[in-house]
Amino acid sequence: MPSRIVVTPRSAHGHPAIERLRSAGFEVVFPSPGAVPTPEELIASLADSAGYLAGVEPVPRSVLIAAPRLRVISRNGTGADSIDLAAAEELGVRVLRAPAANAQGVAELTVALMLAAARSIPFASAAIARGEWGRREGIELAGRRLGIIGAGQVGRRVARVALALGMSVRAFDAFPDPSFAPDGDFAFAELDDVLSGAQVLSLHAPPARQPVVDDRALALMPRGAILVNTARATLVDERAVLDALDTGRLRTYATDVYQVEPPGMTPLTTHPSVIGTAHLGGFTRESIDRAMTAAVENLLDALDSDRERPGDD
Repeated sequence: MPSRIVVTPRSAHGHPAIERLRSAGFEVVFPSPGAVPTPEELIASLADSAGYLAGVEPVPRSVLIAAPRLRVISRNGTGADSIDLAAAEELGVRVLRAPAANAQGVAELTVALMLAAARSIPFASAAIARGEWGRREGIELAGRRLGIIGAGQVGRRVARVALALGMSVRAFDAFPDPSFAPDGDFAFAELDDVLSGAQVLSLHAPPARQPVVDDRALALMPRGAILVNTARATLVDERAVLDALDTGRLRTYATDVYQVEPPGMTPLTTHPSVIGTAHLGGFTRESIDRAMTAAVENLLDALDSDRERPGDD
């Protein structure tokens, strides 16, 4: 009987990269094609599986304990926040990622949200759809300061586009790359310096124990700033953001990520100064292809190396 690989990303069903798993002799199982699997579906499908090509679904300790043959989890993206990494390490399950596979897609969405917020595009489009001539005075991004928190693959791409638009850019990163020196008014800076000048603030940081954007951070930012989050919902204190929107300290909060997904109707999602998208930063044809190809290659390489280990027979 061939070894089993469980595949859960909604974009994986029917993707040609999955055929490489079958061609390599693996049985491919989709617990819930086109949908995010439930913990019960995961437990049932992983019980006798060696590999797992994972999407965004939570993978808690209970799921990993129920998969005694599981050797490798391969994510079709950069983040692994939803996986209990401590339990995976304890149980000897390798967790692999596809870094930068969706960086271009996320960066382009970030810029789109910046522009949508500056020109109130969702408001204008909704008014036209209702047969109304709705207009709000916009602002131009040229000449304004963009603050970036997290200058990795995505943040650097956003910085280059912002500079091309005529913005100045200040970026905070825990490990700044001195070789990144794009043309234009760009510099790395300390976090408070980035916040205090950020007329637009864009988040591209890894998970943090505490929100990066809280009451204190918002008080440092110029009044009427735009906040864009295409990284992680936990980087933002939602209550503080709502207060800032209500008082006008923030002009707009544009987000692609939420504490619970889908978020349903909440004070945040229904606020008139919030622009929300459905976690579609990496949901482009090109990003999906890069991520799926990388995830499959990582999975095959890891399982092949396990097969070659002495004593595994």
